[in-house]
Amino acid sequence: MTQPRPHDNLAWNDLQDFLAVARAGQIARAAAQVGVDATTIGRRLRRLEARLGHTLFEQTREGQVLTEAGEALLAQVEEMQNAAERIVEARGGAGSLTGLLRVSVSEGFGTWLVARHLHEFAAAHPALTVDLAASSGFLSPSRREADVAVLLARPRHGPVVAGKLSDYALHLYAARTLVARHGPVTRESLGVAHPLVGYIPDLLYAPELRYLDDIGPLPAPTLRSSSINAQARLIASGAGIGVLPHFIAVDMPELVRVMPDVTIHRSFWLVTHRDTRQLRRVRAFSAWLTALVAKHREHFCPTVNF
Repeated sequence: MTQPRPHDNLAWNDLQDFLAVARAGQIARAAAQVGVDATTIGRRLRRLEARLGHTLFEQTREGQVLTEAGEALLAQVEEMQNAAERIVEARGGAGSLTGLLRVSVSEGFGTWLVARHLHEFAAAHPALTVDLAASSGFLSPSRREADVAVLLARPRHGPVVAGKLSDYALHLYAARTLVARHGPVTRESLGVAHPLVGYIPDLLYAPELRYLDDIGPLPAPTLRSSSINAQARLIASGAGIGVLPHFIAVDMPELVRVMPDVTIHRSFWLVTHRDTRQLRRVRAFSAWLTALVAKHREHFCPTVNF
């Protein structure tokens, strides 16, 4: 690399692009998040490396990996980013939340609870932009891909702070029409007289989604989807029997719980990055979400079966 010239200035945009690539691990993914094309980010990275006189990333088959110089720069740029975010918040005043808040949640939880009530939080903070990433997979708070994440397991490492948001229950469900056609559901009929609905094994994004393993040896599902919402629709249509969280099934009157002795337990964990957890927008959303889940506790851990 060429040696940096003393009069060279570092552009804040270049540092932000470096931060995006460091967190995303790929130029293309970072470009999509930043909203520019990958060629532009690549050019800015080369300019930054030339000005610093160091190679910041190694190119691998999976994407970009930080070098030792890149790791050192990342720590400094994250401090700058945190300071900039605090300045923006302070400028907004004590009662106003501004900027961008990115929240990562599972597809089912995001669709059936968060999205249904997010308008309440948005109305209270109209100057704040909220990204709700509710998909099959999670963004990582430790890599600063998300400000707040609701995960299926407590992270075991990384610069994050995690607390249990809620336990939740899952049961076996079938369409009322299916039970009417084929009769009662028993363990012996699962996957035989009654087709099973489940996840696609090699597309599971978390081991906690292996719900059917908790029931015992069963035939493999013959109707499979990476989407819990698609599974819910398959079950409701009478295509087969499957496991659903109670907070989804409770709002689908066309479903009936079968094999009531079967209950599967899982947990949601609220996770934030330790360097940004004290930002007012992160604290405000975390408090709102915690209160929302508490308000709808019966949807997660029901005391009465239906």
